[in-house]
Amino acid sequence: MSRFRGERVSSSGNISNSMRDNYGEYGVDEYYRRVGATYKNPHFPGVKACTFHWMNKWYEHEDADTALTSPLIFDMACDSGEVTISVLEWWHMGKLQSTSHKPPTHVQPRSKGIVPPRLPADAQPPVVLAADPYTSEAYRLRTSRSCSSLSFREIAEGEVPACDSNRTIDMVFCSFALHLIENPSELFALLWELSTKCKWLIVIAPHKKPEIKEGWGWTKWDPVKWEPCQMLDQQNDILHERVHCRIFRSHNSQIQAS
Repeated sequence: MSRFRGERVSSSGNISNSMRDNYGEYGVDEYYRRVGATYKNPHFPGVKACTFHWMNKWYEHEDADTALTSPLIFDMACDSGEVTISVLEWWHMGKLQSTSHKPPTHVQPRSKGIVPPRLPADAQPPVVLAADPYTSEAYRLRTSRSCSSLSFREIAEGEVPACDSNRTIDMVFCSFALHLIENPSELFALLWELSTKCKWLIVIAPHKKPEIKEGWGWTKWDPVKWEPCQMLDQQNDILHERVHCRIFRSHNSQIQAS
């Protein structure tokens, strides 16, 4: 089974030099059972840069008002919290800019020029939901935040991490994991269910997979022109340090809002 989260050597927490070797020797399920409490994604700098880039575009074009009132974010298949950390640092840096003309360099992504906008002093922090059936312990240890153990299958069947409100999820991130679903029917079931609950889908991966098709509840979005584009259009996808980021807007949430 060709399922991989990355090809670089991990700095810590992984068993072998190559994720492909790890999966080949142990299988995906057994590998993550062995390293679930210590796993870290070696592509973290690229994940952070992509997350900052997207959050800047989102805030600029679409939801400045939402950013003031705790945007609801679902970090699905959250690994050890790379997306969660990035989102919270984006918000923290934006808040600091309201009191300082120069952003702190110690929390900037490695890619140059990706600085969050100046957030108002009364902007509220994002509410982050997280789930991963393998690495929930690693997530809790690294972020000191709660994490459910929901699997893709359980989410496709309608479950989401507990939240105090029934509001629509503003965005769901899936970093280095969505391409692990090799069965198109299972991928469709998950994406369709998410499209009924979430406005934006942000897919971060080491390549351009998986293929998300028309009729699965999502419209491909061009974050540069800020408009819909063809599903196979990759011209303006976000790319940092060999990490790809594709944006999709829920067709179902647009229907519900109209």
